Amino acid sequence: MTPEAQDPTDLERQVLEAVDEQTLLADLAALVAQAPVGGSAGEVAVQRWCAARLRELGLDVAEWDVDLDAEVAHPDFPGMEVAREALVGLVATRARAGDVGRPALVLCGHTDVVPVEDPARWRTDPFVLHVADGTATGRGACDMLGGVAAIIAAVRALATTAAAPERPLAVHLVSGEEDGGVGAFATLRAGHLGAACLIAEPTGGAVIPANAGSLTFRLELDGRAAHGSTRTLGESALDHLEVVQSCLRDLERRRNADAPTDFAHLDLVAPISVGMLRSGTWASTVPDLLVAEGRYGVLPDEPLGTARKVFEEAVAALGEQDPWLAEHPVRVSWPGGAFASGSLPSGDPLLGETLAAAAEAGAPPPRVEGAPYGSDLRHYAAHGVPTVQYGPGELGQAHAVDESVPVDELVSCARAYALLALRRCWAPPQQAD
Repeated sequence: MTPEAQDPTDLERQVLEAVDEQTLLADLAALVAQAPVGGSAGEVAVQRWCAARLRELGLDVAEWDVDLDAEVAHPDFPGMEVAREALVGLVATRARAGDVGRPALVLCGHTDVVPVEDPARWRTDPFVLHVADGTATGRGACDMLGGVAAIIAAVRALATTAAAPERPLAVHLVSGEEDGGVGAFATLRAGHLGAACLIAEPTGGAVIPANAGSLTFRLELDGRAAHGSTRTLGESALDHLEVVQSCLRDLERRRNADAPTDFAHLDLVAPISVGMLRSGTWASTVPDLLVAEGRYGVLPDEPLGTARKVFEEAVAALGEQDPWLAEHPVRVSWPGGAFASGSLPSGDPLLGETLAAAAEAGAPPPRVEGAPYGSDLRHYAAHGVPTVQYGPGELGQAHAVDESVPVDELVSCARAYALLALRRCWAPPQQAD
């Protein structure tokens, strides 16, 4: 799978040595300090900060205000789960003067982060980077501001040691990944493509060539309201939650019975989980409505329409088990983001090139495995751009209290990105393809 190790060239050695840990951490601290929660002013501010940083490094930067109304109106719009008034697109390119060809490599990262539910549960301020004992802690340090900082560190190392590339190198920094991927969707629709793409998502030492997907579902169960003192005159919507949960667990078991090879390391390829429950408006009233929202895993290569149909048919069958639900069918809707699955074409050289670059940059030899979550990989794959994920941090740290990333992984990933970029963009075209 991995090409034979190559002795590094003089230029490769220079670039690898030019990756500077302290500057990388300073950039990560600045990114975390923007508090770029999806839908907030920080989400816009962090894109502006990145644009300025990349201009300082000598890249040609395209920065634009995305027409959100136009994106939402598109038939393939992937959805949003937060309200936004603004979205900034950002593509930076390094190329020879006058070269407007398709970039040989895109380094991609998302700059939005999820909210902090309770800052008091954190040992340190979530939006002030804390570095101690080889670990950097802060909201987004893992998912995925650490990967963005590593991309910038790689670009900086290339800018200080290498002349203009034979073929363009591009950096795509996008917003809105956490709730659907509108930033990547808009960037690709604007025509910013590439011959290959690496996304710096946290992969825990693996190279990810394939993602499963996910959908957000909403279930509405009707009851019949009554005063709590006469509850038998009513019908509590809560009483029917157990049969719904049983249905979802059975559906999950059936859908995860046979895992594709790249996903065999997972206990569940396509999990189903309820994340939010809402019921009742008064303590002494029998609740006449239960709303359950959750995540529905989409199997690799499964069309979103097929996945929705399977779910809706399973829920419709609840009436065979519950007489109340037979007369009052559960209503299913699909709010929020739609994450299709996506994969690298079989045999594409990007996988082996990424494995080699990672190992030769000082990281342990990476595993190759599929991921159970949706990501922007599927947007690039849908546009015919071969894409993998490889980045610093463990998935278990993403969205967590005291979210963190190992500093040595930040550095080794930055070195790997720089080495891959050299081999794809600075090598003569016949070698890079």
